[in-house]
Amino acid sequence: MKLIIAVIQPSKLEAVKEALSQVEVFRLTVMDVQGFGRQKGYTEVYRGHEITVNLLRKIELQIAVNEDFVEPTVNAIIAAGRTGAEGKIGDGKIFILPMDDCIRIRTGERGPEAI
Repeated sequence: MKLIIAVIQPSKLEAVKEALSQVEVFRLTVMDVQGFGRQKGYTEVYRGHEITVNLLRKIELQIAVNEDFVEPTVNAIIAAGRTGAEGKIGDGKIFILPMDDCIRIRTGERGPEAI
């Protein structure tokens, strides 16, 4: 079992959800987050004052999958989350973490059956 954490552009959320459903991944958690990487934010003028915005809005997806679904899930996120053919700085990141256990609260099922 793996936990896939993907940080993507907010404008790509619907496309990523659609791509995930195409590879039969229907369970995910979506969170609004803020951060920056190479983009390092931007500067804008508000009421005559220059303001530096260094935390940019992003969407974080958390997806628990069994081993067979790791590569299809990652490939779907990459295909739908990339800007253009080559991608752009700020398209996001995907992290894949080992997951020791999963428990379905309702039934008490554990492990891969609980996902």
